[in-house]
Amino acid sequence: MFEIESKNQDIITITTKKCSVSFNVSDGTIGGNLGVGVISGPGEFEIGDLTVRGIAVGENKNRVIYDVEVSNVHVGIIDGIEDGLDDLGVSDILCTSSVRSVREIEPKVVVSMGNIDGMVSELKLTARVEKKLKVKSLESLPSTLEVVALN
Repeated sequence: MFEIESKNQDIITITTKKCSVSFNVSDGTIGGNLGVGVISGPGEFEIGDLTVRGIAVGENKNRVIYDVEVSNVHVGIIDGIEDGLDDLGVSDILCTSSVRSVREIEPKVVVSMGNIDGMVSELKLTARVEKKLKVKSLESLPSTLEVVALN
């Protein structure tokens, strides 16, 4: 089981029993109580029970998107970036503000990182508001797309 929360539209925090890790998409950093301090840029990392893959994207490879695997669930953290989606691969949960990315990746759950009203009207869905998204397992995710707004 793990939780996803966001107190700022640029930062997604994933918390498990072993760790709490924050992903800042605006500056491409990973933080938390990491022994090495803040991690910036692309690369592959094992943090507690998370496997993190930071992927450099953009014209000059100056932005980073993340594929985080925890309990066999893939969480894509991309904000509004629409580059590098093929490199990201399958995401069961997608943290984004891009409707195009949602349509291309086809996650089970979208965590909105931007204009929730515009996203739900374009996707023709409704959103539920939560303080934290609690995920028990891959099997516990919905079979049809859901949009979640974290506050």
